[in-house]
Amino acid sequence: MTPAVSTEVSATIALPRPRPVRPATADPYIAGIGTAVSGRPYSQRELLDLYGITDAKVRSVFANSAIQRRYLTVPERVDGAFVDEPQGALLRKHKSVAVDMAARAVRAALADAALTLVDVDYLCCVTSTGFATPGVSALLIRELAIDPGCHRLDVVGMGCNAGLNALNATASWAKANPGRVAVMVCTEACSAAYVIDSTMRTAVVNSLFGDGAGAIVLTAPSAGPNGVGESSPRRSRGPRILSFASAIITDAFDAMRYDWDDAQHKFSFFLDPDIPYVVGAHAGPLVDGLLTRAGLRRSDIRHWLVHSGGKKVIDAVRVNLGLTRHDVRHTVGVLRGYGNLSSGSFLFSYQRLLQEGVAARGDYGVLMTMGPGSTIETALVQW
Repeated sequence: MTPAVSTEVSATIALPRPRPVRPATADPYIAGIGTAVSGRPYSQRELLDLYGITDAKVRSVFANSAIQRRYLTVPERVDGAFVDEPQGALLRKHKSVAVDMAARAVRAALADAALTLVDVDYLCCVTSTGFATPGVSALLIRELAIDPGCHRLDVVGMGCNAGLNALNATASWAKANPGRVAVMVCTEACSAAYVIDSTMRTAVVNSLFGDGAGAIVLTAPSAGPNGVGESSPRRSRGPRILSFASAIITDAFDAMRYDWDDAQHKFSFFLDPDIPYVVGAHAGPLVDGLLTRAGLRRSDIRHWLVHSGGKKVIDAVRVNLGLTRHDVRHTVGVLRGYGNLSSGSFLFSYQRLLQEGVAARGDYGVLMTMGPGSTIETALVQW
């Protein structure tokens, strides 16, 4: 007998890939965020006029930076002349401005987490725009009257990538001490790291950076009666910190550096013009490795928070990762309104994402920072 042939066609429906929600664990999570700036906002044109810069090429660098304003603490002109700040004055400025911004950012982050200074058990301070001994952590503990027995760490001189290096250390401490409160603050007084001359080297740097500090509060759930993690009561709960991935591009070791300028008698920052392409070319493999270890793909990531390193850097990362302009909207917005805030830039983007109110339970996010080394740092988070 000839078998009957069905004339029905079975339709295959492509269902969206589910976003797995991990079971409750001891993963630390972000409980609060706070930011602060210093000085006053300057447009790029105001800064060019303030420093009396008339060179057409330099003015073009400022005009094409995709930055509308930056907050800076710089001296006004006296009798029409630019006031030069020697290295000693810049170091004093860094100590004053960095500690002041850090204090305000920490207070704001604790308030956001419905906590107070009494609750702080661990403090990690990040800065690359100056040097102080005792470090910023000790100065901040004194400034805010935090318990002198507070565990602390200073991350100094790592550059724009340092926020994620410090987050790794802070998250590890929080995970090892469930139920206790850790605070990380990135405070960068970039106006204390300026050299003014007629070279294109300094023009590129001077067109980018602004003063700012960002702080976050981390805590890990303490174990409940049945041994399963349970969070302590908080007013709001941010994403859990799941994992990190890092890479140093040794072939571009000198592409970003902060070294001594004998002619100016100051420290001076250098950015190689090719750095956007170097970072862009290496971003994909690092991100894919981070995601593969978690069983994820780029399409599973809903939120991308990339360091606001500059227009060309953002474009290079976006193109090489296949991201949309919408994906980097907060990165671009921070660059436009604040400039490059060095290590704290990604925290300003994170705050904007929270204010937008689009992050949902189960969403994955990738944080990315770049800096000297040349280095790319990444972190995987989940709401």
